[in-house]
Amino acid sequence: MALFLHRIGRAAFRRAWIVIIAWAVALGALLGLGIGLGGQLQESYAIPGTESQDAIDQLAAVFPQTAGASAKAVVEVPDGESVEDDRYRDAIEAMESDLEDVEGVSNVLGPFDEYAGDQVSSDERTAYIQVQFDGPTTDVTQESIDAVLATGEAGRDAGMTVAFGGEVFQDTTFGLTITEAFGVLFAGVVLLITFGSLLAAGMPLLTALLGVAATFGGISLVAAFAPVSSTAPMLAVMIGLAVGIDYALFILSRHRTQLARGMDPEESTAEAVATAGGAVVFAGLTVIIALLGLLVVGIPFLSVMGVAAAFAVLIAVIGATTLLPALLGLAKGRLAPKPGSRAHRRGVAHDEGGRPTLGRRWVDTVLKAPVVFVLLVVGLLGAAAIPAASLDLNLPGGQGEAGSSQREAYDMIAAGFGEGYNGPLIVTVDITQTTDIFEDLDAIGARLAQVDGVAYVGDGLPNETVDTAIIQVVPDSAPTDPETKQVVQDIRDLEDEIVDEFGTPIAVTGYTAVSIDISQRLTDALIPFALIVVGLSIILLLIVFRSVFVPIKAALGFLLSAFGAIGVTVAVFQWGWLADLMHVEPGPILSFLPILLMAVLFGLAMDYEVFLVSGMREEYVKTKEPRSSIVHGFQHAARVVTAAALIMFFVFFAFVPEGTGVIKGIAFALAIGVAFDAFLVRMTLVPAAMALAGRGAWWLPKWLARILPDVDIEGEGLRAHLAESEWAAARDADVLAEDLLVGDPAEPIGPLSIELPRGGALVVRGRPAERRMLAATLAGRVLPAGGRLAVLGLPLPTDAGAVMQRVAITDGTADGAAAGTAGELIAARIDATRAWYRLDSTRSATDAALRRVAEARTASADPLALRTRAIDPDTPVDELDPLDRLLVSVAAALAERPRAVVVDLDGAGGDRAWPALARLVPAGVVLVATAPAGADLAPARAALDGRGIRSLDLVTRPLEARR
Repeated sequence: MALFLHRIGRAAFRRAWIVIIAWAVALGALLGLGIGLGGQLQESYAIPGTESQDAIDQLAAVFPQTAGASAKAVVEVPDGESVEDDRYRDAIEAMESDLEDVEGVSNVLGPFDEYAGDQVSSDERTAYIQVQFDGPTTDVTQESIDAVLATGEAGRDAGMTVAFGGEVFQDTTFGLTITEAFGVLFAGVVLLITFGSLLAAGMPLLTALLGVAATFGGISLVAAFAPVSSTAPMLAVMIGLAVGIDYALFILSRHRTQLARGMDPEESTAEAVATAGGAVVFAGLTVIIALLGLLVVGIPFLSVMGVAAAFAVLIAVIGATTLLPALLGLAKGRLAPKPGSRAHRRGVAHDEGGRPTLGRRWVDTVLKAPVVFVLLVVGLLGAAAIPAASLDLNLPGGQGEAGSSQREAYDMIAAGFGEGYNGPLIVTVDITQTTDIFEDLDAIGARLAQVDGVAYVGDGLPNETVDTAIIQVVPDSAPTDPETKQVVQDIRDLEDEIVDEFGTPIAVTGYTAVSIDISQRLTDALIPFALIVVGLSIILLLIVFRSVFVPIKAALGFLLSAFGAIGVTVAVFQWGWLADLMHVEPGPILSFLPILLMAVLFGLAMDYEVFLVSGMREEYVKTKEPRSSIVHGFQHAARVVTAAALIMFFVFFAFVPEGTGVIKGIAFALAIGVAFDAFLVRMTLVPAAMALAGRGAWWLPKWLARILPDVDIEGEGLRAHLAESEWAAARDADVLAEDLLVGDPAEPIGPLSIELPRGGALVVRGRPAERRMLAATLAGRVLPAGGRLAVLGLPLPTDAGAVMQRVAITDGTADGAAAGTAGELIAARIDATRAWYRLDSTRSATDAALRRVAEARTASADPLALRTRAIDPDTPVDELDPLDRLLVSVAAALAERPRAVVVDLDGAGGDRAWPALARLVPAGVVLVATAPAGADLAPARAALDGRGIRSLDLVTRPLEARR
């Protein structure tokens, strides 16, 4: 991973404008398509598999006129007057007539209609018109909504107050307010203080904002084809902005520290992306796993939110590891801290020298009494979590934002009729097995009216096919009150009794019932979700840190901060503490807030764990001293982790004062959760717990160590690779070996040392198995068993993949057996390795290879070669003599355009092969030829002398270089 990221960082630095243009094109495409296709945000709280949703689906099939979206036109007359007065009644009936003419409206039921329910308040000041659309909320057009709103003028002209409510009037617009801009501004201030440079502070903001724009474009594109709620882009923007700034911050901080120590900007960029970028990749992967874990809940709108937020994190990771190094490539050395500045002093300071930083003083304080700090943090977070015990979950009750028409209608209904009229329940009745329909419906209605907490029960209404009926039930309590949940449960408990007596199964549905079912589904899914997400992330951290203690401690610390954040959120949003200051209306907690908080906060908490503990792990790998490793890792990460946490806190909290009702609670919980996790858990509990664990903090069973992949997040493998690359670059050689061991580590071939000049030729003599093993090792197909080896300037084994792409290997006997004709043999090698930019056809390349074979045959000094028939693409390979077969095989290998070719002669052509190979293999292409033990080298020296020939003898003595 580190080596891969190192190459990405270097490539982005060197090709900065290409990367930036690619980002610009991708961003333009996403935004252009998303906006051009006109995707609209839609609220859809469908939840498959629940009783309420199944009932809605059934109504859509058998009672379509009741399954569509609904709305209410609420009217209120002045004090002392009545809606029954003629002028008000006429105005209401005029509104009804206008509503019936609106496109998309299927049914209008006024308060004075024959089949009207309880639609006039007891004081006769308030009444409402029930409006039914012919499709779900997602199908109601804005034109229809505007037309419905326009009908209110008739009522207002008569002197009534008119407001419209219902799910179709929920605000699904996506917009940012000035407070979110303040969050970005605060983040910029923190970055400026952290870096002390406007240029450095602007880069994380730029990459994060571009990432957020790309995310919004992608979500808009999806919204054109599938329902996406307004919460999804807001959540994605909030998370994408926070992690986008943080991820770039970690990489840029590492880069500037390295520049302060005198490292070359290009090398520093590549190493920062490889090391800090590796932590970014794994931290981002943890967040993505946590967010995608929302898919297991099985609630579509929540799954969309999780996928949108995960996409935002993915874009942030890609931006930090590609766009940021490209920007660093444009800045080059201008980001280096000025000598004498605070940033420069921090960069060049040694662990034991200079004035102790605040982070160093804090960790020294914690390590003086780790038990005390563990107990203190657990106690504080435990106390904060106490309100979580009274957590009450529900979806928004449809009341809308303060000041909106929807909110006005909600309040008028609540004042005139009672809270329950804002969330009536619909009871569906299967009447296929009854013969006395209306009498049974009346009896069932009377039974429903006896349920505690029921304020009103409407008449049963059968559908046209007389197989399903609906009964409206209005609770006493508001849609989001716990009492309403109990009413729903009590009605469902009546089903067995009603079935036994009337043979008519019932089900409870409606927006309120759906909300209750969603809350219950989320509550039931919380523990499985936590086990899956936390379990997968623990496995990931186990791989990253190769420790049992670290991931378990990280997960337990997260649970403390998560429950603490939920407790504080309950105190503010449910109990009403500081509600006025936060612009919050106390009420139930958003039903998907806890599970969403767990998903997002766990990922973010693991961010800080990775960034903080990876430094400790890096030092422990080098020193094996647990206490000094804690101090070293903490003091070097504390400043940047503090900055990252403050940025996240400000970005999240900026969505609280003026944010939408749904996003407000999520943002507050995340802000508090980040503060708890970063400052109490990661920066206090973590060093204290690891100090208590000592060396046990890094314990890993040997059997587990063997099966876990080594991802090298500390960059130890990268540093070894860079050292090997420096060793290879210092010697002007295409094959460089020192004490190389080849083959079985228990019985290796070697040790050997060799230095083959650029474009040279190496002849290896030995037994077939030995020489072929060495040839495969030099070609990158088999990894060395020990020692040092570089081929074409690329160290092995770390660059084995690159060596394989540059070195072709061929065996005349084996290649001949694998192909029928000379043309097929060459074409197969060309097609297997053809690059997209090659313009020549396979046939033309094959013909060119065979022409080179013909030229090589003339150099074989064998008159017979000139008298035998020419080799064409249709010549069977098995009819060729050994030398011609070898030459065709080498030509096929050279058609791959390698920088080196490895050939096994195995006696093919004898002495005649050397001048032919010298003619066939172009100058500048390294030739490695293996020959039987005891083969005469004189012909090889004569033919290849101009290439700087070297030879190895695997039989007579240990491998060493000689002329």
